[in-house]
Amino acid sequence: MNETTQLSGLLPVLPEIALAIGAMLMLMLGVAIGERSARLVNGVSILILIGIALLIGWLPAGRQVLFNGSFIVDDFARFLKLLALAGTAGALLLSLDYLKVEQQQKFEYGALFLLSTLGMLMLISANDLIALYLGLELMSLALYVVAASNRDNLKSTEAGLKYFVLGALSSGMLLYGASLVYGFTGTVSFAGIAKVAAQGGVGLIFGLVFLFVGFCFKISAVPFHMWTPDVYEGAPTPVTAFFAAAPKVAGMAMFVRTTIVAFPGITHEWQQIIVFVAIASMALGSFAAIGQRNFKRLMAYSSIGHMGFALIGLAAGTAEGVQGVLVYMAIYVAMTLGTFAVILSMRRQGKLVENIGDLAGLARTHPTMAFFLGVLLFSLAGIPPLAGFFAKFYVFLAAINAGLYALAVIGVVTSVVGAYYYLAIVKIIYFDEAAEGFQRMPASVRLVLAISGLANLLFFVYPGPLLNAATAAAKSLF
Repeated sequence: MNETTQLSGLLPVLPEIALAIGAMLMLMLGVAIGERSARLVNGVSILILIGIALLIGWLPAGRQVLFNGSFIVDDFARFLKLLALAGTAGALLLSLDYLKVEQQQKFEYGALFLLSTLGMLMLISANDLIALYLGLELMSLALYVVAASNRDNLKSTEAGLKYFVLGALSSGMLLYGASLVYGFTGTVSFAGIAKVAAQGGVGLIFGLVFLFVGFCFKISAVPFHMWTPDVYEGAPTPVTAFFAAAPKVAGMAMFVRTTIVAFPGITHEWQQIIVFVAIASMALGSFAAIGQRNFKRLMAYSSIGHMGFALIGLAAGTAEGVQGVLVYMAIYVAMTLGTFAVILSMRRQGKLVENIGDLAGLARTHPTMAFFLGVLLFSLAGIPPLAGFFAKFYVFLAAINAGLYALAVIGVVTSVVGAYYYLAIVKIIYFDEAAEGFQRMPASVRLVLAISGLANLLFFVYPGPLLNAATAAAKSLF
């Protein structure tokens, strides 16, 4: 492949370059105008994200490799980049009204979201261990800051600190794993590692285990999930929505690409680790959420469980399995953003409330909001014909076709357990004595709730585009 470093050769990295320039411009605008520019910066940041998504769609199809093979743009990367951009744009939309009401208007907020998203796009396209680490750190450093963005709130600063300390630890582990892999293979490129990995070796598996520590931390899979409930509860709610959506997409992208592309020769070894992680995550997510009274903590355990379900597709190790993971992540982002739109609307007398009990009788005070929340909760529980059912269906089908019958059965059982706490909320909404109503929902939050609610409700009518895109994306890895 002739690699030119002329401008035409840089075309595949145009979205990343444009996003970097956009983030810098937003910072400069904020510095020039001061805190007054916060609302403008956040609004323009959403437009920049939409522009980047259109740019990714406009770029020529096919597989392009740049920078001596360390950066790759294929259908898999395009699919997940669009998903990560959608997650970030949704979280920023949810932030607009919240920041104004809470008087948390900071121009750095939108710029940090853009920089973190730039890290995600780099991570999704990373085709060697160095590019992967650079993308991961760029994504994470901005996340640590936004977690603690509400400096006057003790819980928010504590969330930022916990996330930073544990994140630094996991990054160190991942870096140690990468150095072991490099030591045993003599290369950092995924293609080079794959050639050496075919011969096996205990040292390589050690390196892989340490890499998996970092991956599991980023997607908050058991046993590296400890930060999730505290950070979800402590961080400002729109930031929690961001954590729950976009970085999970990038984390899953790095998990899938590294295992499938760099370690196909030792599939049996990493399959065992992923089966264990998936089972542990599903079990913990299902059982630990039952006792939660805080809605954001419940969503934290729910996201741990959902990452377990998504990993079932990766455990299959097939193109069908990867397709299942991609469909799952797309539907998961829609379900999560919609649910957080409702959490952000739980406001009484100007104060946000977060307890599940505060939703009592929502069907009588806010029927439309109750209907959409009901749809999202049924979807999260995986009840047909909603989108969440199809998400689980595709990963279970991939596991069965790969002969992982026990994993599929455990997935179905934990799914039934998890349905209990989602349906318990539906019972509170529809059958409990009505509590005092919430304040009117802001237009931007209504928009996010309507889009994600309708996407979950009507997915079964026309699932073709998403399934075809996911199939093409999965095939590009094999």
